[in-house]
Amino acid sequence: MDMMTLWHLTGWEFAALAFAALLVGFSKTAVSGANTVSLALFAAVLPARASTGVLLPLLIAGDVLAVLTYRRHAHWPTLWRLFPAVAAGVVVGTVFLTWADDEAVGTSIGAVLLLMAAVTVWRRRAANRAARTASGAERERGERNGPDGVASRAGRIRARSYGVLGGFTTMVANAGGPVMSLYLLSAGFRKLGFLGTSAFFFLIVNTSKVPFSVGLGLINAESLLLDAALVLFVVPGALLGTWAVGRINQRLFEHLVIAATVVGGLQLLLR
Repeated sequence: MDMMTLWHLTGWEFAALAFAALLVGFSKTAVSGANTVSLALFAAVLPARASTGVLLPLLIAGDVLAVLTYRRHAHWPTLWRLFPAVAAGVVVGTVFLTWADDEAVGTSIGAVLLLMAAVTVWRRRAANRAARTASGAERERGERNGPDGVASRAGRIRARSYGVLGGFTTMVANAGGPVMSLYLLSAGFRKLGFLGTSAFFFLIVNTSKVPFSVGLGLINAESLLLDAALVLFVVPGALLGTWAVGRINQRLFEHLVIAATVVGGLQLLLR
Protein backbone atom coordinates (compact mmCIF):
# COMPACT_ATOMS: atom_id res chain seq x y z
CA MET A 1 0.00 0.00 0.00
CA ASP A 2 1.29 3.44 -0.89
CA MET A 3 1.48 4.86 2.62
CA MET A 4 3.66 7.36 4.44
CA THR A 5 4.76 6.11 7.86
CA LEU A 6 4.81 8.13 11.06
CA TRP A 7 8.54 8.68 10.59
CA HIS A 8 8.13 10.21 7.13
CA LEU A 9 5.67 12.91 8.20
CA THR A 10 6.83 16.48 8.62
CA GLY A 11 5.89 18.43 11.73
CA TRP A 12 3.17 20.36 9.85
CA GLU A 13 1.74 17.17 8.35
CA PHE A 14 1.52 15.49 11.74
CA ALA A 15 -0.06 18.64 13.20
CA ALA A 16 -2.72 18.58 10.45
CA LEU A 17 -3.50 14.92 11.18
CA ALA A 18 -3.59 15.61 14.93
CA PHE A 19 -6.12 18.41 14.38
CA ALA A 20 -8.16 16.10 12.15
CA ALA A 21 -8.13 13.45 14.92
CA LEU A 22 -9.36 16.05 17.41
CA LEU A 23 -12.21 16.88 15.01
CA VAL A 24 -13.09 13.18 14.85
CA GLY A 25 -13.69 13.16 18.60
CA PHE A 26 -15.63 16.42 18.46
CA SER A 27 -17.86 15.23 15.62
CA LYS A 28 -18.73 12.01 17.44
CA THR A 29 -19.97 13.78 20.58
CA ALA A 30 -21.27 17.07 19.16
CA VAL A 31 -21.81 17.78 15.44
CA SER A 32 -21.98 14.58 13.44
CA GLY A 33 -20.78 15.17 9.88
CA ALA A 34 -18.02 17.54 10.93
CA ASN A 35 -15.53 14.73 10.42
CA THR A 36 -15.77 15.37 6.68
CA VAL A 37 -13.13 18.02 7.39
CA SER A 38 -11.02 15.25 8.95
CA LEU A 39 -11.51 13.16 5.84
CA ALA A 40 -10.25 16.05 3.70
CA LEU A 41 -7.19 16.63 5.88
CA PHE A 42 -6.24 12.97 5.93
CA ALA A 43 -6.62 12.73 2.15
CA ALA A 44 -4.49 15.87 1.72
CA VAL A 45 -1.60 14.54 3.83
CA LEU A 46 -1.76 10.82 2.99
CA PRO A 47 -2.56 8.95 -0.24
CA ALA A 48 -6.35 9.05 -0.57
CA ARG A 49 -7.05 5.31 -0.37
CA ALA A 50 -4.49 4.79 2.39
CA SER A 51 -6.00 7.63 4.40
CA THR A 52 -9.25 5.68 4.84
CA GLY A 53 -7.36 2.85 6.53
CA VAL A 54 -5.69 5.23 8.98
CA LEU A 55 -8.89 7.10 9.73
CA LEU A 56 -11.09 4.05 10.44
CA PRO A 57 -9.54 3.03 13.83
CA LEU A 58 -9.70 6.67 14.95
CA LEU A 59 -13.38 6.78 14.06
CA ILE A 60 -13.95 3.61 16.10
CA ALA A 61 -12.19 5.19 19.08
CA GLY A 62 -14.50 8.20 18.76
CA ASP A 63 -17.52 5.88 18.47
CA VAL A 64 -16.60 4.17 21.75
CA LEU A 65 -16.41 7.52 23.53
CA ALA A 66 -19.75 8.61 22.02
CA VAL A 67 -21.46 5.38 23.12
CA LEU A 68 -20.17 5.83 26.66
CA THR A 69 -21.58 9.37 26.66
CA TYR A 70 -24.98 8.93 24.95
CA ARG A 71 -25.79 5.20 25.33
CA ARG A 72 -29.07 5.88 27.16
CA HIS A 73 -30.53 7.85 24.26
CA ALA A 74 -30.20 5.29 21.44
CA HIS A 75 -33.37 4.35 19.53
CA TRP A 76 -32.85 0.65 18.80
CA PRO A 77 -35.92 0.08 16.56
CA THR A 78 -34.36 2.52 14.09
CA LEU A 79 -30.99 0.77 14.30
CA TRP A 80 -32.45 -2.67 13.59
CA ARG A 81 -34.23 -1.30 10.52
CA LEU A 82 -31.00 0.21 9.21
CA PHE A 83 -28.49 -2.60 9.66
CA PRO A 84 -29.57 -4.99 6.84
CA ALA A 85 -29.55 -2.17 4.27
CA VAL A 86 -26.23 -0.86 5.57
CA ALA A 87 -24.67 -4.33 5.26
CA ALA A 88 -25.74 -4.43 1.61
CA GLY A 89 -24.22 -0.99 1.07
CA VAL A 90 -20.90 -2.05 2.64
CA VAL A 91 -20.68 -5.03 0.27
CA VAL A 92 -21.43 -2.82 -2.73
CA GLY A 93 -18.84 -0.30 -1.52
CA THR A 94 -16.20 -3.02 -1.18
CA VAL A 95 -16.80 -4.15 -4.75
CA PHE A 96 -16.71 -0.52 -5.92
CA LEU A 97 -13.33 0.01 -4.24
CA THR A 98 -11.76 -2.83 -6.19
CA TRP A 99 -11.92 -0.84 -9.42
CA ALA A 100 -12.83 2.81 -8.68
CA ASP A 101 -10.15 5.49 -8.50
CA ASP A 102 -10.10 8.39 -6.03
CA GLU A 103 -11.78 10.79 -8.46
CA ALA A 104 -14.74 8.47 -9.08
CA VAL A 105 -15.19 7.89 -5.37
CA GLY A 106 -15.10 11.57 -4.45
CA THR A 107 -17.37 12.72 -7.27
CA SER A 108 -20.06 10.11 -6.69
CA ILE A 109 -20.25 10.55 -2.91
CA GLY A 110 -20.06 14.35 -3.09
CA ALA A 111 -22.99 14.46 -5.51
CA VAL A 112 -25.05 12.14 -3.30
CA LEU A 113 -24.38 14.23 -0.18
CA LEU A 114 -25.38 17.50 -1.83
CA LEU A 115 -28.55 15.98 -3.25
CA MET A 116 -29.59 14.54 0.10
CA ALA A 117 -28.75 17.76 1.91
CA ALA A 118 -31.18 19.60 -0.37
CA VAL A 119 -33.87 16.95 0.19
CA THR A 120 -33.33 17.06 3.96
CA VAL A 121 -33.70 20.85 4.10
CA TRP A 122 -36.98 20.55 2.23
CA ARG A 123 -38.22 17.74 4.48
CA ARG A 124 -37.20 19.51 7.69
CA ARG A 125 -39.15 22.62 6.72
CA ALA A 126 -42.24 20.48 6.33
CA ALA A 127 -41.52 18.65 9.61
CA ASN A 128 -41.01 21.91 11.49
CA ARG A 129 -44.41 23.13 10.35
CA ALA A 130 -45.97 19.91 11.66
CA ALA A 131 -43.99 20.11 14.91
CA ARG A 132 -45.61 23.42 15.79
CA THR A 133 -48.88 21.55 16.32
CA ALA A 134 -47.32 18.69 18.35
CA SER A 135 -47.97 18.45 22.09
CA GLY A 136 -45.24 18.89 24.69
CA ALA A 137 -45.42 15.17 25.56
CA GLU A 138 -44.84 14.21 21.94
CA ARG A 139 -41.80 16.47 21.71
CA GLU A 140 -40.37 15.04 24.92
CA ARG A 141 -40.86 11.49 23.67
CA GLY A 142 -39.02 12.36 20.47
CA GLU A 143 -36.12 13.82 22.47
CA ARG A 144 -35.75 10.63 24.49
CA ASN A 145 -36.47 7.85 22.06
CA GLY A 146 -36.85 9.09 18.51
CA PRO A 147 -39.97 9.69 16.42
CA ASP A 148 -42.66 7.10 15.90
CA GLY A 149 -42.64 7.82 12.15
CA VAL A 150 -39.69 5.49 11.58
CA ALA A 151 -42.08 2.54 11.94
CA SER A 152 -44.39 3.69 9.11
CA ARG A 153 -44.14 2.31 5.58
CA ALA A 154 -42.56 5.54 4.36
CA GLY A 155 -40.15 5.42 7.31
CA ARG A 156 -39.07 1.86 6.43
CA ILE A 157 -38.47 2.79 2.80
CA ARG A 158 -36.48 5.83 3.86
CA ALA A 159 -34.41 3.73 6.28
CA ARG A 160 -33.54 1.21 3.56
CA SER A 161 -32.57 3.90 1.06
CA TYR A 162 -30.39 5.83 3.46
CA GLY A 163 -29.01 2.59 4.89
CA VAL A 164 -27.67 1.39 1.53
CA LEU A 165 -26.20 4.81 0.78
CA GLY A 166 -24.74 5.05 4.28
CA GLY A 167 -23.09 1.64 4.03
CA PHE A 168 -21.71 2.44 0.59
CA THR A 169 -20.29 5.85 1.50
CA THR A 170 -18.84 4.73 4.82
CA MET A 171 -17.03 1.85 3.13
CA VAL A 172 -15.51 3.74 0.20
CA ALA A 173 -14.55 6.99 1.94
CA ASN A 174 -15.50 6.88 5.65
CA ALA A 175 -18.13 9.43 4.61
CA GLY A 176 -21.17 7.70 6.05
CA GLY A 177 -21.55 10.26 8.82
CA PRO A 178 -23.23 12.94 6.71
CA VAL A 179 -25.55 10.38 5.10
CA MET A 180 -26.82 9.01 8.40
CA SER A 181 -26.98 12.50 9.89
CA LEU A 182 -29.34 13.49 7.11
CA TYR A 183 -31.42 10.37 7.66
CA LEU A 184 -31.81 11.00 11.38
CA LEU A 185 -32.70 14.65 10.78
CA SER A 186 -35.21 13.74 8.06
CA ALA A 187 -36.78 11.19 10.43
CA GLY A 188 -37.28 13.95 13.03
CA PHE A 189 -34.76 12.92 15.68
CA ARG A 190 -33.90 15.54 18.23
CA LYS A 191 -30.42 16.20 19.59
CA LEU A 192 -29.90 13.53 22.25
CA GLY A 193 -31.75 10.81 20.37
CA PHE A 194 -29.75 11.75 17.28
CA LEU A 195 -26.41 11.45 19.08
CA GLY A 196 -27.24 8.25 20.97
CA THR A 197 -28.57 6.44 17.91
CA SER A 198 -25.72 7.51 15.65
CA ALA A 199 -23.14 6.55 18.32
CA PHE A 200 -24.22 2.91 18.42
CA PHE A 201 -24.81 2.82 14.68
CA PHE A 202 -21.28 3.87 13.77
CA LEU A 203 -19.59 1.78 16.45
CA ILE A 204 -21.21 -1.35 15.01
CA VAL A 205 -20.81 -0.39 11.35
CA ASN A 206 -17.23 0.85 11.59
CA THR A 207 -16.16 -2.23 13.54
CA SER A 208 -17.72 -4.46 10.90
CA LYS A 209 -15.69 -2.65 8.21
CA VAL A 210 -12.34 -3.64 9.71
CA PRO A 211 -12.08 -7.10 8.03
CA PHE A 212 -12.92 -5.55 4.65
CA SER A 213 -10.31 -2.81 5.11
CA VAL A 214 -7.66 -5.32 6.18
CA GLY A 215 -8.50 -7.48 3.17
CA LEU A 216 -8.10 -4.51 0.85
CA GLY A 217 -4.73 -3.65 2.44
CA LEU A 218 -6.00 -0.35 3.85
CA ILE A 219 -5.16 -1.30 7.45
CA ASN A 220 -1.70 -2.71 8.22
CA ALA A 221 1.07 -2.39 10.80
CA GLU A 222 2.21 1.00 9.47
CA SER A 223 -1.28 2.51 9.56
CA LEU A 224 -1.88 1.21 13.08
CA LEU A 225 1.38 2.74 14.31
CA LEU A 226 0.22 6.12 13.05
CA ASP A 227 -3.18 5.54 14.68
CA ALA A 228 -1.48 4.85 18.02
CA ALA A 229 0.05 8.33 17.91
CA LEU A 230 -3.10 10.10 16.71
CA VAL A 231 -5.70 8.47 18.98
CA LEU A 232 -4.41 10.60 21.85
CA PHE A 233 -6.00 13.61 20.14
CA VAL A 234 -9.43 11.97 19.71
CA VAL A 235 -10.09 11.99 23.47
CA PRO A 236 -9.82 15.78 24.06
CA GLY A 237 -11.92 16.34 20.95
CA ALA A 238 -14.67 14.11 22.36
CA LEU A 239 -14.54 15.89 25.72
CA LEU A 240 -14.80 19.26 23.95
CA GLY A 241 -17.82 18.00 22.01
CA THR A 242 -19.53 16.77 25.18
CA TRP A 243 -19.05 20.20 26.72
CA ALA A 244 -20.26 22.03 23.60
CA VAL A 245 -23.38 19.98 22.81
CA GLY A 246 -25.16 21.10 25.97
CA ARG A 247 -24.72 24.69 24.82
CA ILE A 248 -26.12 24.19 21.30
CA ASN A 249 -29.88 24.50 20.85
CA GLN A 250 -31.82 22.15 18.55
CA ARG A 251 -32.18 24.54 15.62
CA LEU A 252 -28.50 25.48 15.62
CA PHE A 253 -27.61 21.79 15.95
CA GLU A 254 -29.59 20.93 12.80
CA HIS A 255 -28.10 23.85 10.87
CA LEU A 256 -24.56 22.83 11.83
CA VAL A 257 -25.13 19.23 10.76
CA ILE A 258 -26.52 20.26 7.36
CA ALA A 259 -23.75 22.84 6.84
CA ALA A 260 -21.07 20.24 7.63
CA THR A 261 -22.68 17.88 5.12
CA VAL A 262 -22.71 20.51 2.37
CA VAL A 263 -19.07 21.42 3.04
CA GLY A 264 -18.13 17.74 2.94
CA GLY A 265 -19.99 17.18 -0.31
CA LEU A 266 -18.34 20.16 -1.98
CA GLN A 267 -14.94 19.09 -0.71
CA LEU A 268 -15.38 15.62 -2.22
CA LEU A 269 -16.55 17.03 -5.53
CA LEU A 270 -13.70 19.53 -5.81
CA ARG A 271 -10.87 17.39 -4.38
